[in-house]
Amino acid sequence: MAECVDRYTEMVRAKTATGALAPGSAEVYARDVHTFADLAGPDRVLDDLDGADVDEVLLRFARKPDGRRARDGVPDGGAAPLQSAASQARFRRSVSAFFQHAAISGWVQLNPMLAVTVRPKQRGGLRAERRALTSEQAAGLVGAARELSTDQRRRGRSDQRTELRDALIVLVLAAVGPRVSELTGANSEDFFVNAGTRYWRIFGKGGRTRDVPLPRPVAQVLDAYLAEGRPLLDRGLEPKALLLSWRGRRLARGDVQAVIDRVLARVEPDRRRSVTPHGLRHTTATHLLAAATDMDAVRRVLGHADLSTLGRYRDELPGELEAAMRIHPLLGRDDT
Repeated sequence: MAECVDRYTEMVRAKTATGALAPGSAEVYARDVHTFADLAGPDRVLDDLDGADVDEVLLRFARKPDGRRARDGVPDGGAAPLQSAASQARFRRSVSAFFQHAAISGWVQLNPMLAVTVRPKQRGGLRAERRALTSEQAAGLVGAARELSTDQRRRGRSDQRTELRDALIVLVLAAVGPRVSELTGANSEDFFVNAGTRYWRIFGKGGRTRDVPLPRPVAQVLDAYLAEGRPLLDRGLEPKALLLSWRGRRLARGDVQAVIDRVLARVEPDRRRSVTPHGLRHTTATHLLAAATDMDAVRRVLGHADLSTLGRYRDELPGELEAAMRIHPLLGRDDT
């Protein structure tokens, strides 16, 4: 992280010599990316950051006191005002420009800004934008994936068929909500059976692991992929990797979005909405919580260290308040 920021800062300041950038603008860019590195952790690997990590840094910046701004009536030693909405929006633009350059330079495989949910609002600065699919949209995507897993129409060469793999990717993302790096980093040996239930041992952030049981429909597609789909793609190049490209290489994070888009193309237009892998993580959390699933269980499924993190993943669903009032625990069910 620190090395990339230093190289980017040198590039930005060099633009002032050619007149491509004003010196003041160059210093603002440099200050913002150094602040981003400090908040994210200068020792982290830049390519390990995903949309959720950038979201967290943007929101931490929004809550960071602005020592340059004085507030009338605040005595010495008093709390400095927070970042203004304009400063928050500018910081996000600086971070976005940094990652655009990082993607072009090959420092990151996938620009994490594509999965960022935090957007500048006209009032109040940066706020998270709704990312979860509605029930109808999620059902359309999941239904298309399940149909793809049973599609008997074989297209193209037999050693390049990816129907089962693509169906598995979408079903796992929608049902379990892993980070995209956890999914692409998964190995076949990470899946095991205990007391008749399929589990996935996920190696998550901070060296933490969690064992997540797979819903039966997902487990069935996984078993079919391991028995029929993966052997077709296996060239012996990545013997442990669960998800393989048709060339036999471990699937990259950028490939996952292309898979989602292909499955989305099979969904009816009125139920279709573009979504990222991180948006499906929001979808998992939102629908599990809306179904009154225990919050700690949802936290453990998603791999969050703290319950408070769930608040960023919980989106409001259309009609959920009306549904809650129809089955009020004190008044009984209202089916009228």
